[in-house]
Amino acid sequence: MAINIVDRVEDRVPIRNVIVSVSDKRGLETFVPGLLDRCPDVRFFSTGGTYEKLSEILGDRADRLTAISAFTGQPEMQGGLVKTLDFKIYLGLLSERFNEAHDQDLERTGSLRFDMVVVNLYPFNETVASAGVTVEKARANIDIGGPCMVRAAAKNFLRVAVVVDPASYGEVLAALEAGDGALDLATRFALARKAFAHTASYDASIERYLEGIAFEEAREVYDVQEG
Repeated sequence: MAINIVDRVEDRVPIRNVIVSVSDKRGLETFVPGLLDRCPDVRFFSTGGTYEKLSEILGDRADRLTAISAFTGQPEMQGGLVKTLDFKIYLGLLSERFNEAHDQDLERTGSLRFDMVVVNLYPFNETVASAGVTVEKARANIDIGGPCMVRAAAKNFLRVAVVVDPASYGEVLAALEAGDGALDLATRFALARKAFAHTASYDASIERYLEGIAFEEAREVYDVQEG
């Protein structure tokens, strides 16, 4: 398999298409209007409860919001198990700026480049810290699509900004203000480092929890069918 080696990038990337899918919705009331103020052409793509929250925040500007299921043409899997794991999403995250083949893929699929991902993950630590939590409740709170999007966006910091912590919203808005609606490479690189630390910590928390659970304790939660 050939690996793409990039030798040309843009320092400043205008923010036009943003995926927002967060468990922790703190700060969206100021961050989303802040993005609109600094990036006049911005459009939002979202899922589930975040979509509903953004609809409330945007109000009469809700035409800026698209459900990811409408964008991909695929409804969410029952229970929200699959929402963002779609070729069009990852093409939009991983496509490179100066790559004709990627341009052709975007045109062929009717996709577009995403410039920013605002994602934080299912509250696994909070779940396993609650009294009486079962293995099944813990398992159900292992995020799949979120870490995939975070990693894809962070890998492509050459073009994409990834925001995993509400505490970063002010810093991002300040950088956009300074950049007239664009984010510079140094900011995207710093955000990517935070993103990889976020997913590494998340996976480590899951490993620690499972390491502390005896198999017999896990097994007795389920009606295990033999054969």
